Amino acid sequence: MKHIRIILYSHDSLGLGHVRRNLALASALSEQLPGLAGRQVTGVLVAGTALAPGFRIPKGWDWVILPGVMKGAEGYEPRDLSVPLHDLVSLRGKLLDSLLQGFSPDLVIVDRHATGVHLELEGALRRLRARGKARVVLGLREVLDSPAAAMAEWDGIGGPRRVQELFDAVWIYGDRSVHDPVDTGEIPFALRRMVSYTGYLAAGRPKGSGKLRMPGRYVMTTVGGGADGYALAKLAAATPLPTGLGHLIVAGPQMPKAQRRDLQRKAGPGVVIVKALADMLAHISSAEALVSMGGYNSVCEILSTAVPALIVPRDHSRSEQRIRAASLAAAGYLEQHELATLTPDALAGWIAHRAGTRVDRRGAQLNGLSRVPGLAADLLQAPDLLRPLSQQITSEPMVSAQLNSLAHSLRGGAARAAI
Repeated sequence: MKHIRIILYSHDSLGLGHVRRNLALASALSEQLPGLAGRQVTGVLVAGTALAPGFRIPKGWDWVILPGVMKGAEGYEPRDLSVPLHDLVSLRGKLLDSLLQGFSPDLVIVDRHATGVHLELEGALRRLRARGKARVVLGLREVLDSPAAAMAEWDGIGGPRRVQELFDAVWIYGDRSVHDPVDTGEIPFALRRMVSYTGYLAAGRPKGSGKLRMPGRYVMTTVGGGADGYALAKLAAATPLPTGLGHLIVAGPQMPKAQRRDLQRKAGPGVVIVKALADMLAHISSAEALVSMGGYNSVCEILSTAVPALIVPRDHSRSEQRIRAASLAAAGYLEQHELATLTPDALAGWIAHRAGTRVDRRGAQLNGLSRVPGLAADLLQAPDLLRPLSQQITSEPMVSAQLNSLAHSLRGGAARAAI
């Protein structure tokens, strides 16, 4: 029997959040979708960082690594290739087009950036949609940015109309009772009928070896990929510890070597600094308290445990981490503190007060990794009427618009039934 073919795309620039989110989705789809749709899964993970193949992937999946981009002072720029950005985007677009046409997926899930870097994905998606019955989903973390910044991004890709043309559904990987990006204005109201809220991609993340790096009792500090985590890691390394408590600091694979060496020099007694861990979740679960930046994947791992956590969000670039920390703190699931006012003594006080306590997070919707396969199965089995009819009818504009409105209404009913 023919396998279900899936492509999970992430554009990648800062950190490893997009890659890690897609890895969790790939595992969940491989494990659960066959039982729901009656076919096995095979897929391709698209990423833009050479670090991605260092992660374990499910059987039946492989990587396609695009030439990388990074954020510069004036926006995106090539990470490694010495070519103009226009040439790099063109190359990435051609590679994506070749992949989508050659692999002929049944389902494409685009992480966060609907059309990729400077619309690199748009042409490939349009040609895929014109060929047949591939379903296309825009997957969004629960916090995008400040409403003004988020709306500017939507306008930059052509607004909600372009999303309606290219996608069948929008999945929000969060709990709307904690933070609803439609209600806050981060997602255009015109897309509301396409939206399903999955819950956080927290419970059911792939398990590792369970082997711990730290003997005895310890607290832990993580800074995501590490590219912008030096300030928090340095403060953590200088924090005095209660007697008998160790401190594991995960610097992240993207922290520059010079900064990691400086952390080693500044580390006090009982502090262990590592570049990365093979089993992050096991270490978080076994820690007595955790300090972390507010990236989506880090927060999901925290939410899946009862370990007390202090979130110190990124204090530059996007407002995403600050908004996430504030919403989860308001719900009582963690605590937050601004980096600008955090000191080693203040952090030491928090650790002394919280280490060894537990936090009840059972009220949060953490089951996104069990909800997504069901949504995928429904989408794959749905009749073509539920697809944006602008993809099916290209003749009379007024008729097309009326039918498109009907399709959105039907989709909205299905989405609400799933919430």
